[in-house]
Amino acid sequence: MTKVFIAAKIPQHAHQLLMDAGIEVQEHTGNLLITQEQLIAGVKDCDVLITALSTQVPEAVIDRAPNLKLIANYGAGFNNIDTNYAKTKQILVTNTPFVSTDSTAELAVALILSISRRIVEGDRLMQTKGFNGWAPLFFLGHQVSHKTLGIIGMGQIGQGVAKRLKGFDMEILYTQRQRLDPEIENALNAQYVPFDELITRSDYVTLHLPFTPETKHLINGAVFQAMKPSAYFINAARGPIVDEAALAQAISDQAIAGAALDVYEDEPNVYPALKNLDNVILEPHIGNATVEARDAMAEIVANNTIALAQGALPRYIVNP
Repeated sequence: MTKVFIAAKIPQHAHQLLMDAGIEVQEHTGNLLITQEQLIAGVKDCDVLITALSTQVPEAVIDRAPNLKLIANYGAGFNNIDTNYAKTKQILVTNTPFVSTDSTAELAVALILSISRRIVEGDRLMQTKGFNGWAPLFFLGHQVSHKTLGIIGMGQIGQGVAKRLKGFDMEILYTQRQRLDPEIENALNAQYVPFDELITRSDYVTLHLPFTPETKHLINGAVFQAMKPSAYFINAARGPIVDEAALAQAISDQAIAGAALDVYEDEPNVYPALKNLDNVILEPHIGNATVEARDAMAEIVANNTIALAQGALPRYIVNP
């Protein structure tokens, strides 16, 4: 019988699929994130590890799991897993792409609207001292309509953001290593430009690219200095792409107007100076935190486990 260890609580739907397939399930049941010691204890005799994006699976863990054949990552990213080492041990690693596209794109749009119209700041005001009434110059924000949106990384999520904000009559710029097909550009009303041009022209710069050694601190002090002083920066991609110390300094120096973040360089820790700025929105990595997306992710990891147990090839292998 195939044995699976689930390193974090996931939707019950996945458990039912696994049990219906005759798979033995063990799960980390603590309310806190699993420790490395608990993870090692859990995987020592398992065939499959289902793990969350927040849990590191390094060489030391893989070496303690001699029966492991599959690591099914519950998340679109997989930089938490030593995929190359897993491959040397003939262990497949899979992820859950695409199903969180809508949820993450919606969150990015919400951050753009919220930082522009000072929604979170206004809520803090009303939850504390309140206000004295409507006044012509009170609590002014900025409209998004007819502004310039710069998207760094135009994959499924980046395209989802463009699709939604196209309705605000925004000028949409994007940059990435490979240009999109002209038909997609036309459908999104998006213009391909070099990185430097996007940075200097955009009123909103939003990240939607993966973290790799090459993208670490891609967004740094020089980039913030090149942005418009009236521009906002949004990150719902991966934290280490951004130099958070440089971001905090740029906002403090009014080099840019503000930022909205859902991911962090040293997650779950936040660079302290960012917490003291009114024109910064900080969210607890909730990009795909919707019932719909998380259920779909659960179904993928369960079905990949079942496929392995039945001798079939799982979907979305990231270390072929």
